[in-house]
Amino acid sequence: MTERFDSYKYQSGITRRESLKWLGLLAAGSASVAVSKYSQAAELVTPSKTGHWPDLTLSPITAKGYGTDPNLIIPPSSPWPLTLTQKQLTLVAILADIIVPSEGSSPSATQVHVPDVIDEWVSAPYSGQQRDRVTILHALAWIDDEAQLRFKAKFVQLSSKQQLAIIDDIAYRNKQTPVQFQQIAKAFDRFRELILAAYFCSPAGMKDIGYMGNVAIAGDYPGPDDAAKQHLATVLEDLGLTEYAYKATSV
Repeated sequence: MTERFDSYKYQSGITRRESLKWLGLLAAGSASVAVSKYSQAAELVTPSKTGHWPDLTLSPITAKGYGTDPNLIIPPSSPWPLTLTQKQLTLVAILADIIVPSEGSSPSATQVHVPDVIDEWVSAPYSGQQRDRVTILHALAWIDDEAQLRFKAKFVQLSSKQQLAIIDDIAYRNKQTPVQFQQIAKAFDRFRELILAAYFCSPAGMKDIGYMGNVAIAGDYPGPDDAAKQHLATVLEDLGLTEYAYKATSV
């Protein structure tokens, strides 16, 4: 991993139209399922009794969304203003590349413009995205505060070794996580989740996991495999709908 210094500034590499398309994929994909786990955003910004937590006053997002009849095929180029500052966007970029560094033929998170999608996500005027905005902006502020406390410099100014020393302490939230890092570890978990989801919505990310997209099947449709059937059976059982499965209904 290369050293980063304060002169580094992340520069957007995609258009708003492209980032909005990614936002749609992100909202419709796996990340949207995870939003419900973090619906109690206030819990994330309650100062803990130990350690530190940033005291931020965030201006409300007042822009309008797509409306009731959005054109998701050709979305408007700028339906709402982006809200991350240059410093916040750069910090997102550095953290994103720590989470998804380049490896072999696989590009890093910044090489596929993940920070642009995160900026789009936290700027969108919808309740789920706004809960994440509170979480992520507090997490970014905490990371910079922690860098100042430990190393007397902003996170962007630290060496890779110093940056990883902080991230290693907050990367996972479990019983072994010290109490002073429980709050930020929970927030960082959501941040990492969005970074990964955005990355795998990119063409390079999809290629990395072997996603083929809508590809025509030659011959008869083979149907779902046994693993897919078992997964469906488990979901139906959890929902209490097993008795209604696979029953033909009259039209």
